[in-house]
Amino acid sequence: MSFIKTEIADGVMIVTMDSPETRNALGSDVQYGAIEDVCRRISADRSIRAVVWTGAGRAFCAGGDIKLMRDRVLDPGLEPIEDRYHYKEGIHRIPLALYNLEVPVIAAVNGPAIGAGLDLACMCDIRIASEAAKFAESFVTLGIIPGDGGAFLLQRLVGPSKAAELTFTGDVIDAPTALQCGLVSQVVAAEELLPRAVDMAQRIARNPPHVLRMAKRLLREAQHSRLETVLELSASFQALAHATKDHRDRIDAAVGRLGGNKK
Repeated sequence: MSFIKTEIADGVMIVTMDSPETRNALGSDVQYGAIEDVCRRISADRSIRAVVWTGAGRAFCAGGDIKLMRDRVLDPGLEPIEDRYHYKEGIHRIPLALYNLEVPVIAAVNGPAIGAGLDLACMCDIRIASEAAKFAESFVTLGIIPGDGGAFLLQRLVGPSKAAELTFTGDVIDAPTALQCGLVSQVVAAEELLPRAVDMAQRIARNPPHVLRMAKRLLREAQHSRLETVLELSASFQALAHATKDHRDRIDAAVGRLGGNKK
């Protein structure tokens, strides 16, 4: 059975992590490869303008597979240097594929998003939570650190102080608390979650795909670049946007609504 299920309609792809019996826990090369593959498909298909990412069953993603973690800890032949490559060649494939995806991604968080599951939600651009959702940067409770990008991602969403609180305590927070601290942008009833996320994705998808991709890239670069660098990239992207048929058609339509003349 494939870990990733997809469906596409009207420029929106719904991606579902489909292992409800494990609460969509992460831990295998098959899963990492499935996530990489779907991200490559999305990048290559210009007709996909927005993505909704969710989990099957009662959980969004329970984080890393702790049974596999225990097996590694008990393996007498595993050297620390090999464990380093276990991360680099394993779960790190997820943030490199998903966080760097140019198409806008909405996380529809249907249930617990714990540890690596929270970090996966943070790799998306927008998070909408079900009332049943719970969140925890729980690595410290297992005696480990955020190993898949959480130290980079979380504080960019909730600020350094709140990120430190969540990382150092491992506390579980509910959906209203996540909304209050800016981790999610909406909290909705469970039955409204997917329709609400798809509705937002469709509103995004009505816009030109190349502009959406460039706008997302600009937002990503702005998180760590100097203002001058972002302005230079903005000028380059804007020059490309001005030359497109989408821009000309929309400008003509806007001018027509104002009663002006086409040039």
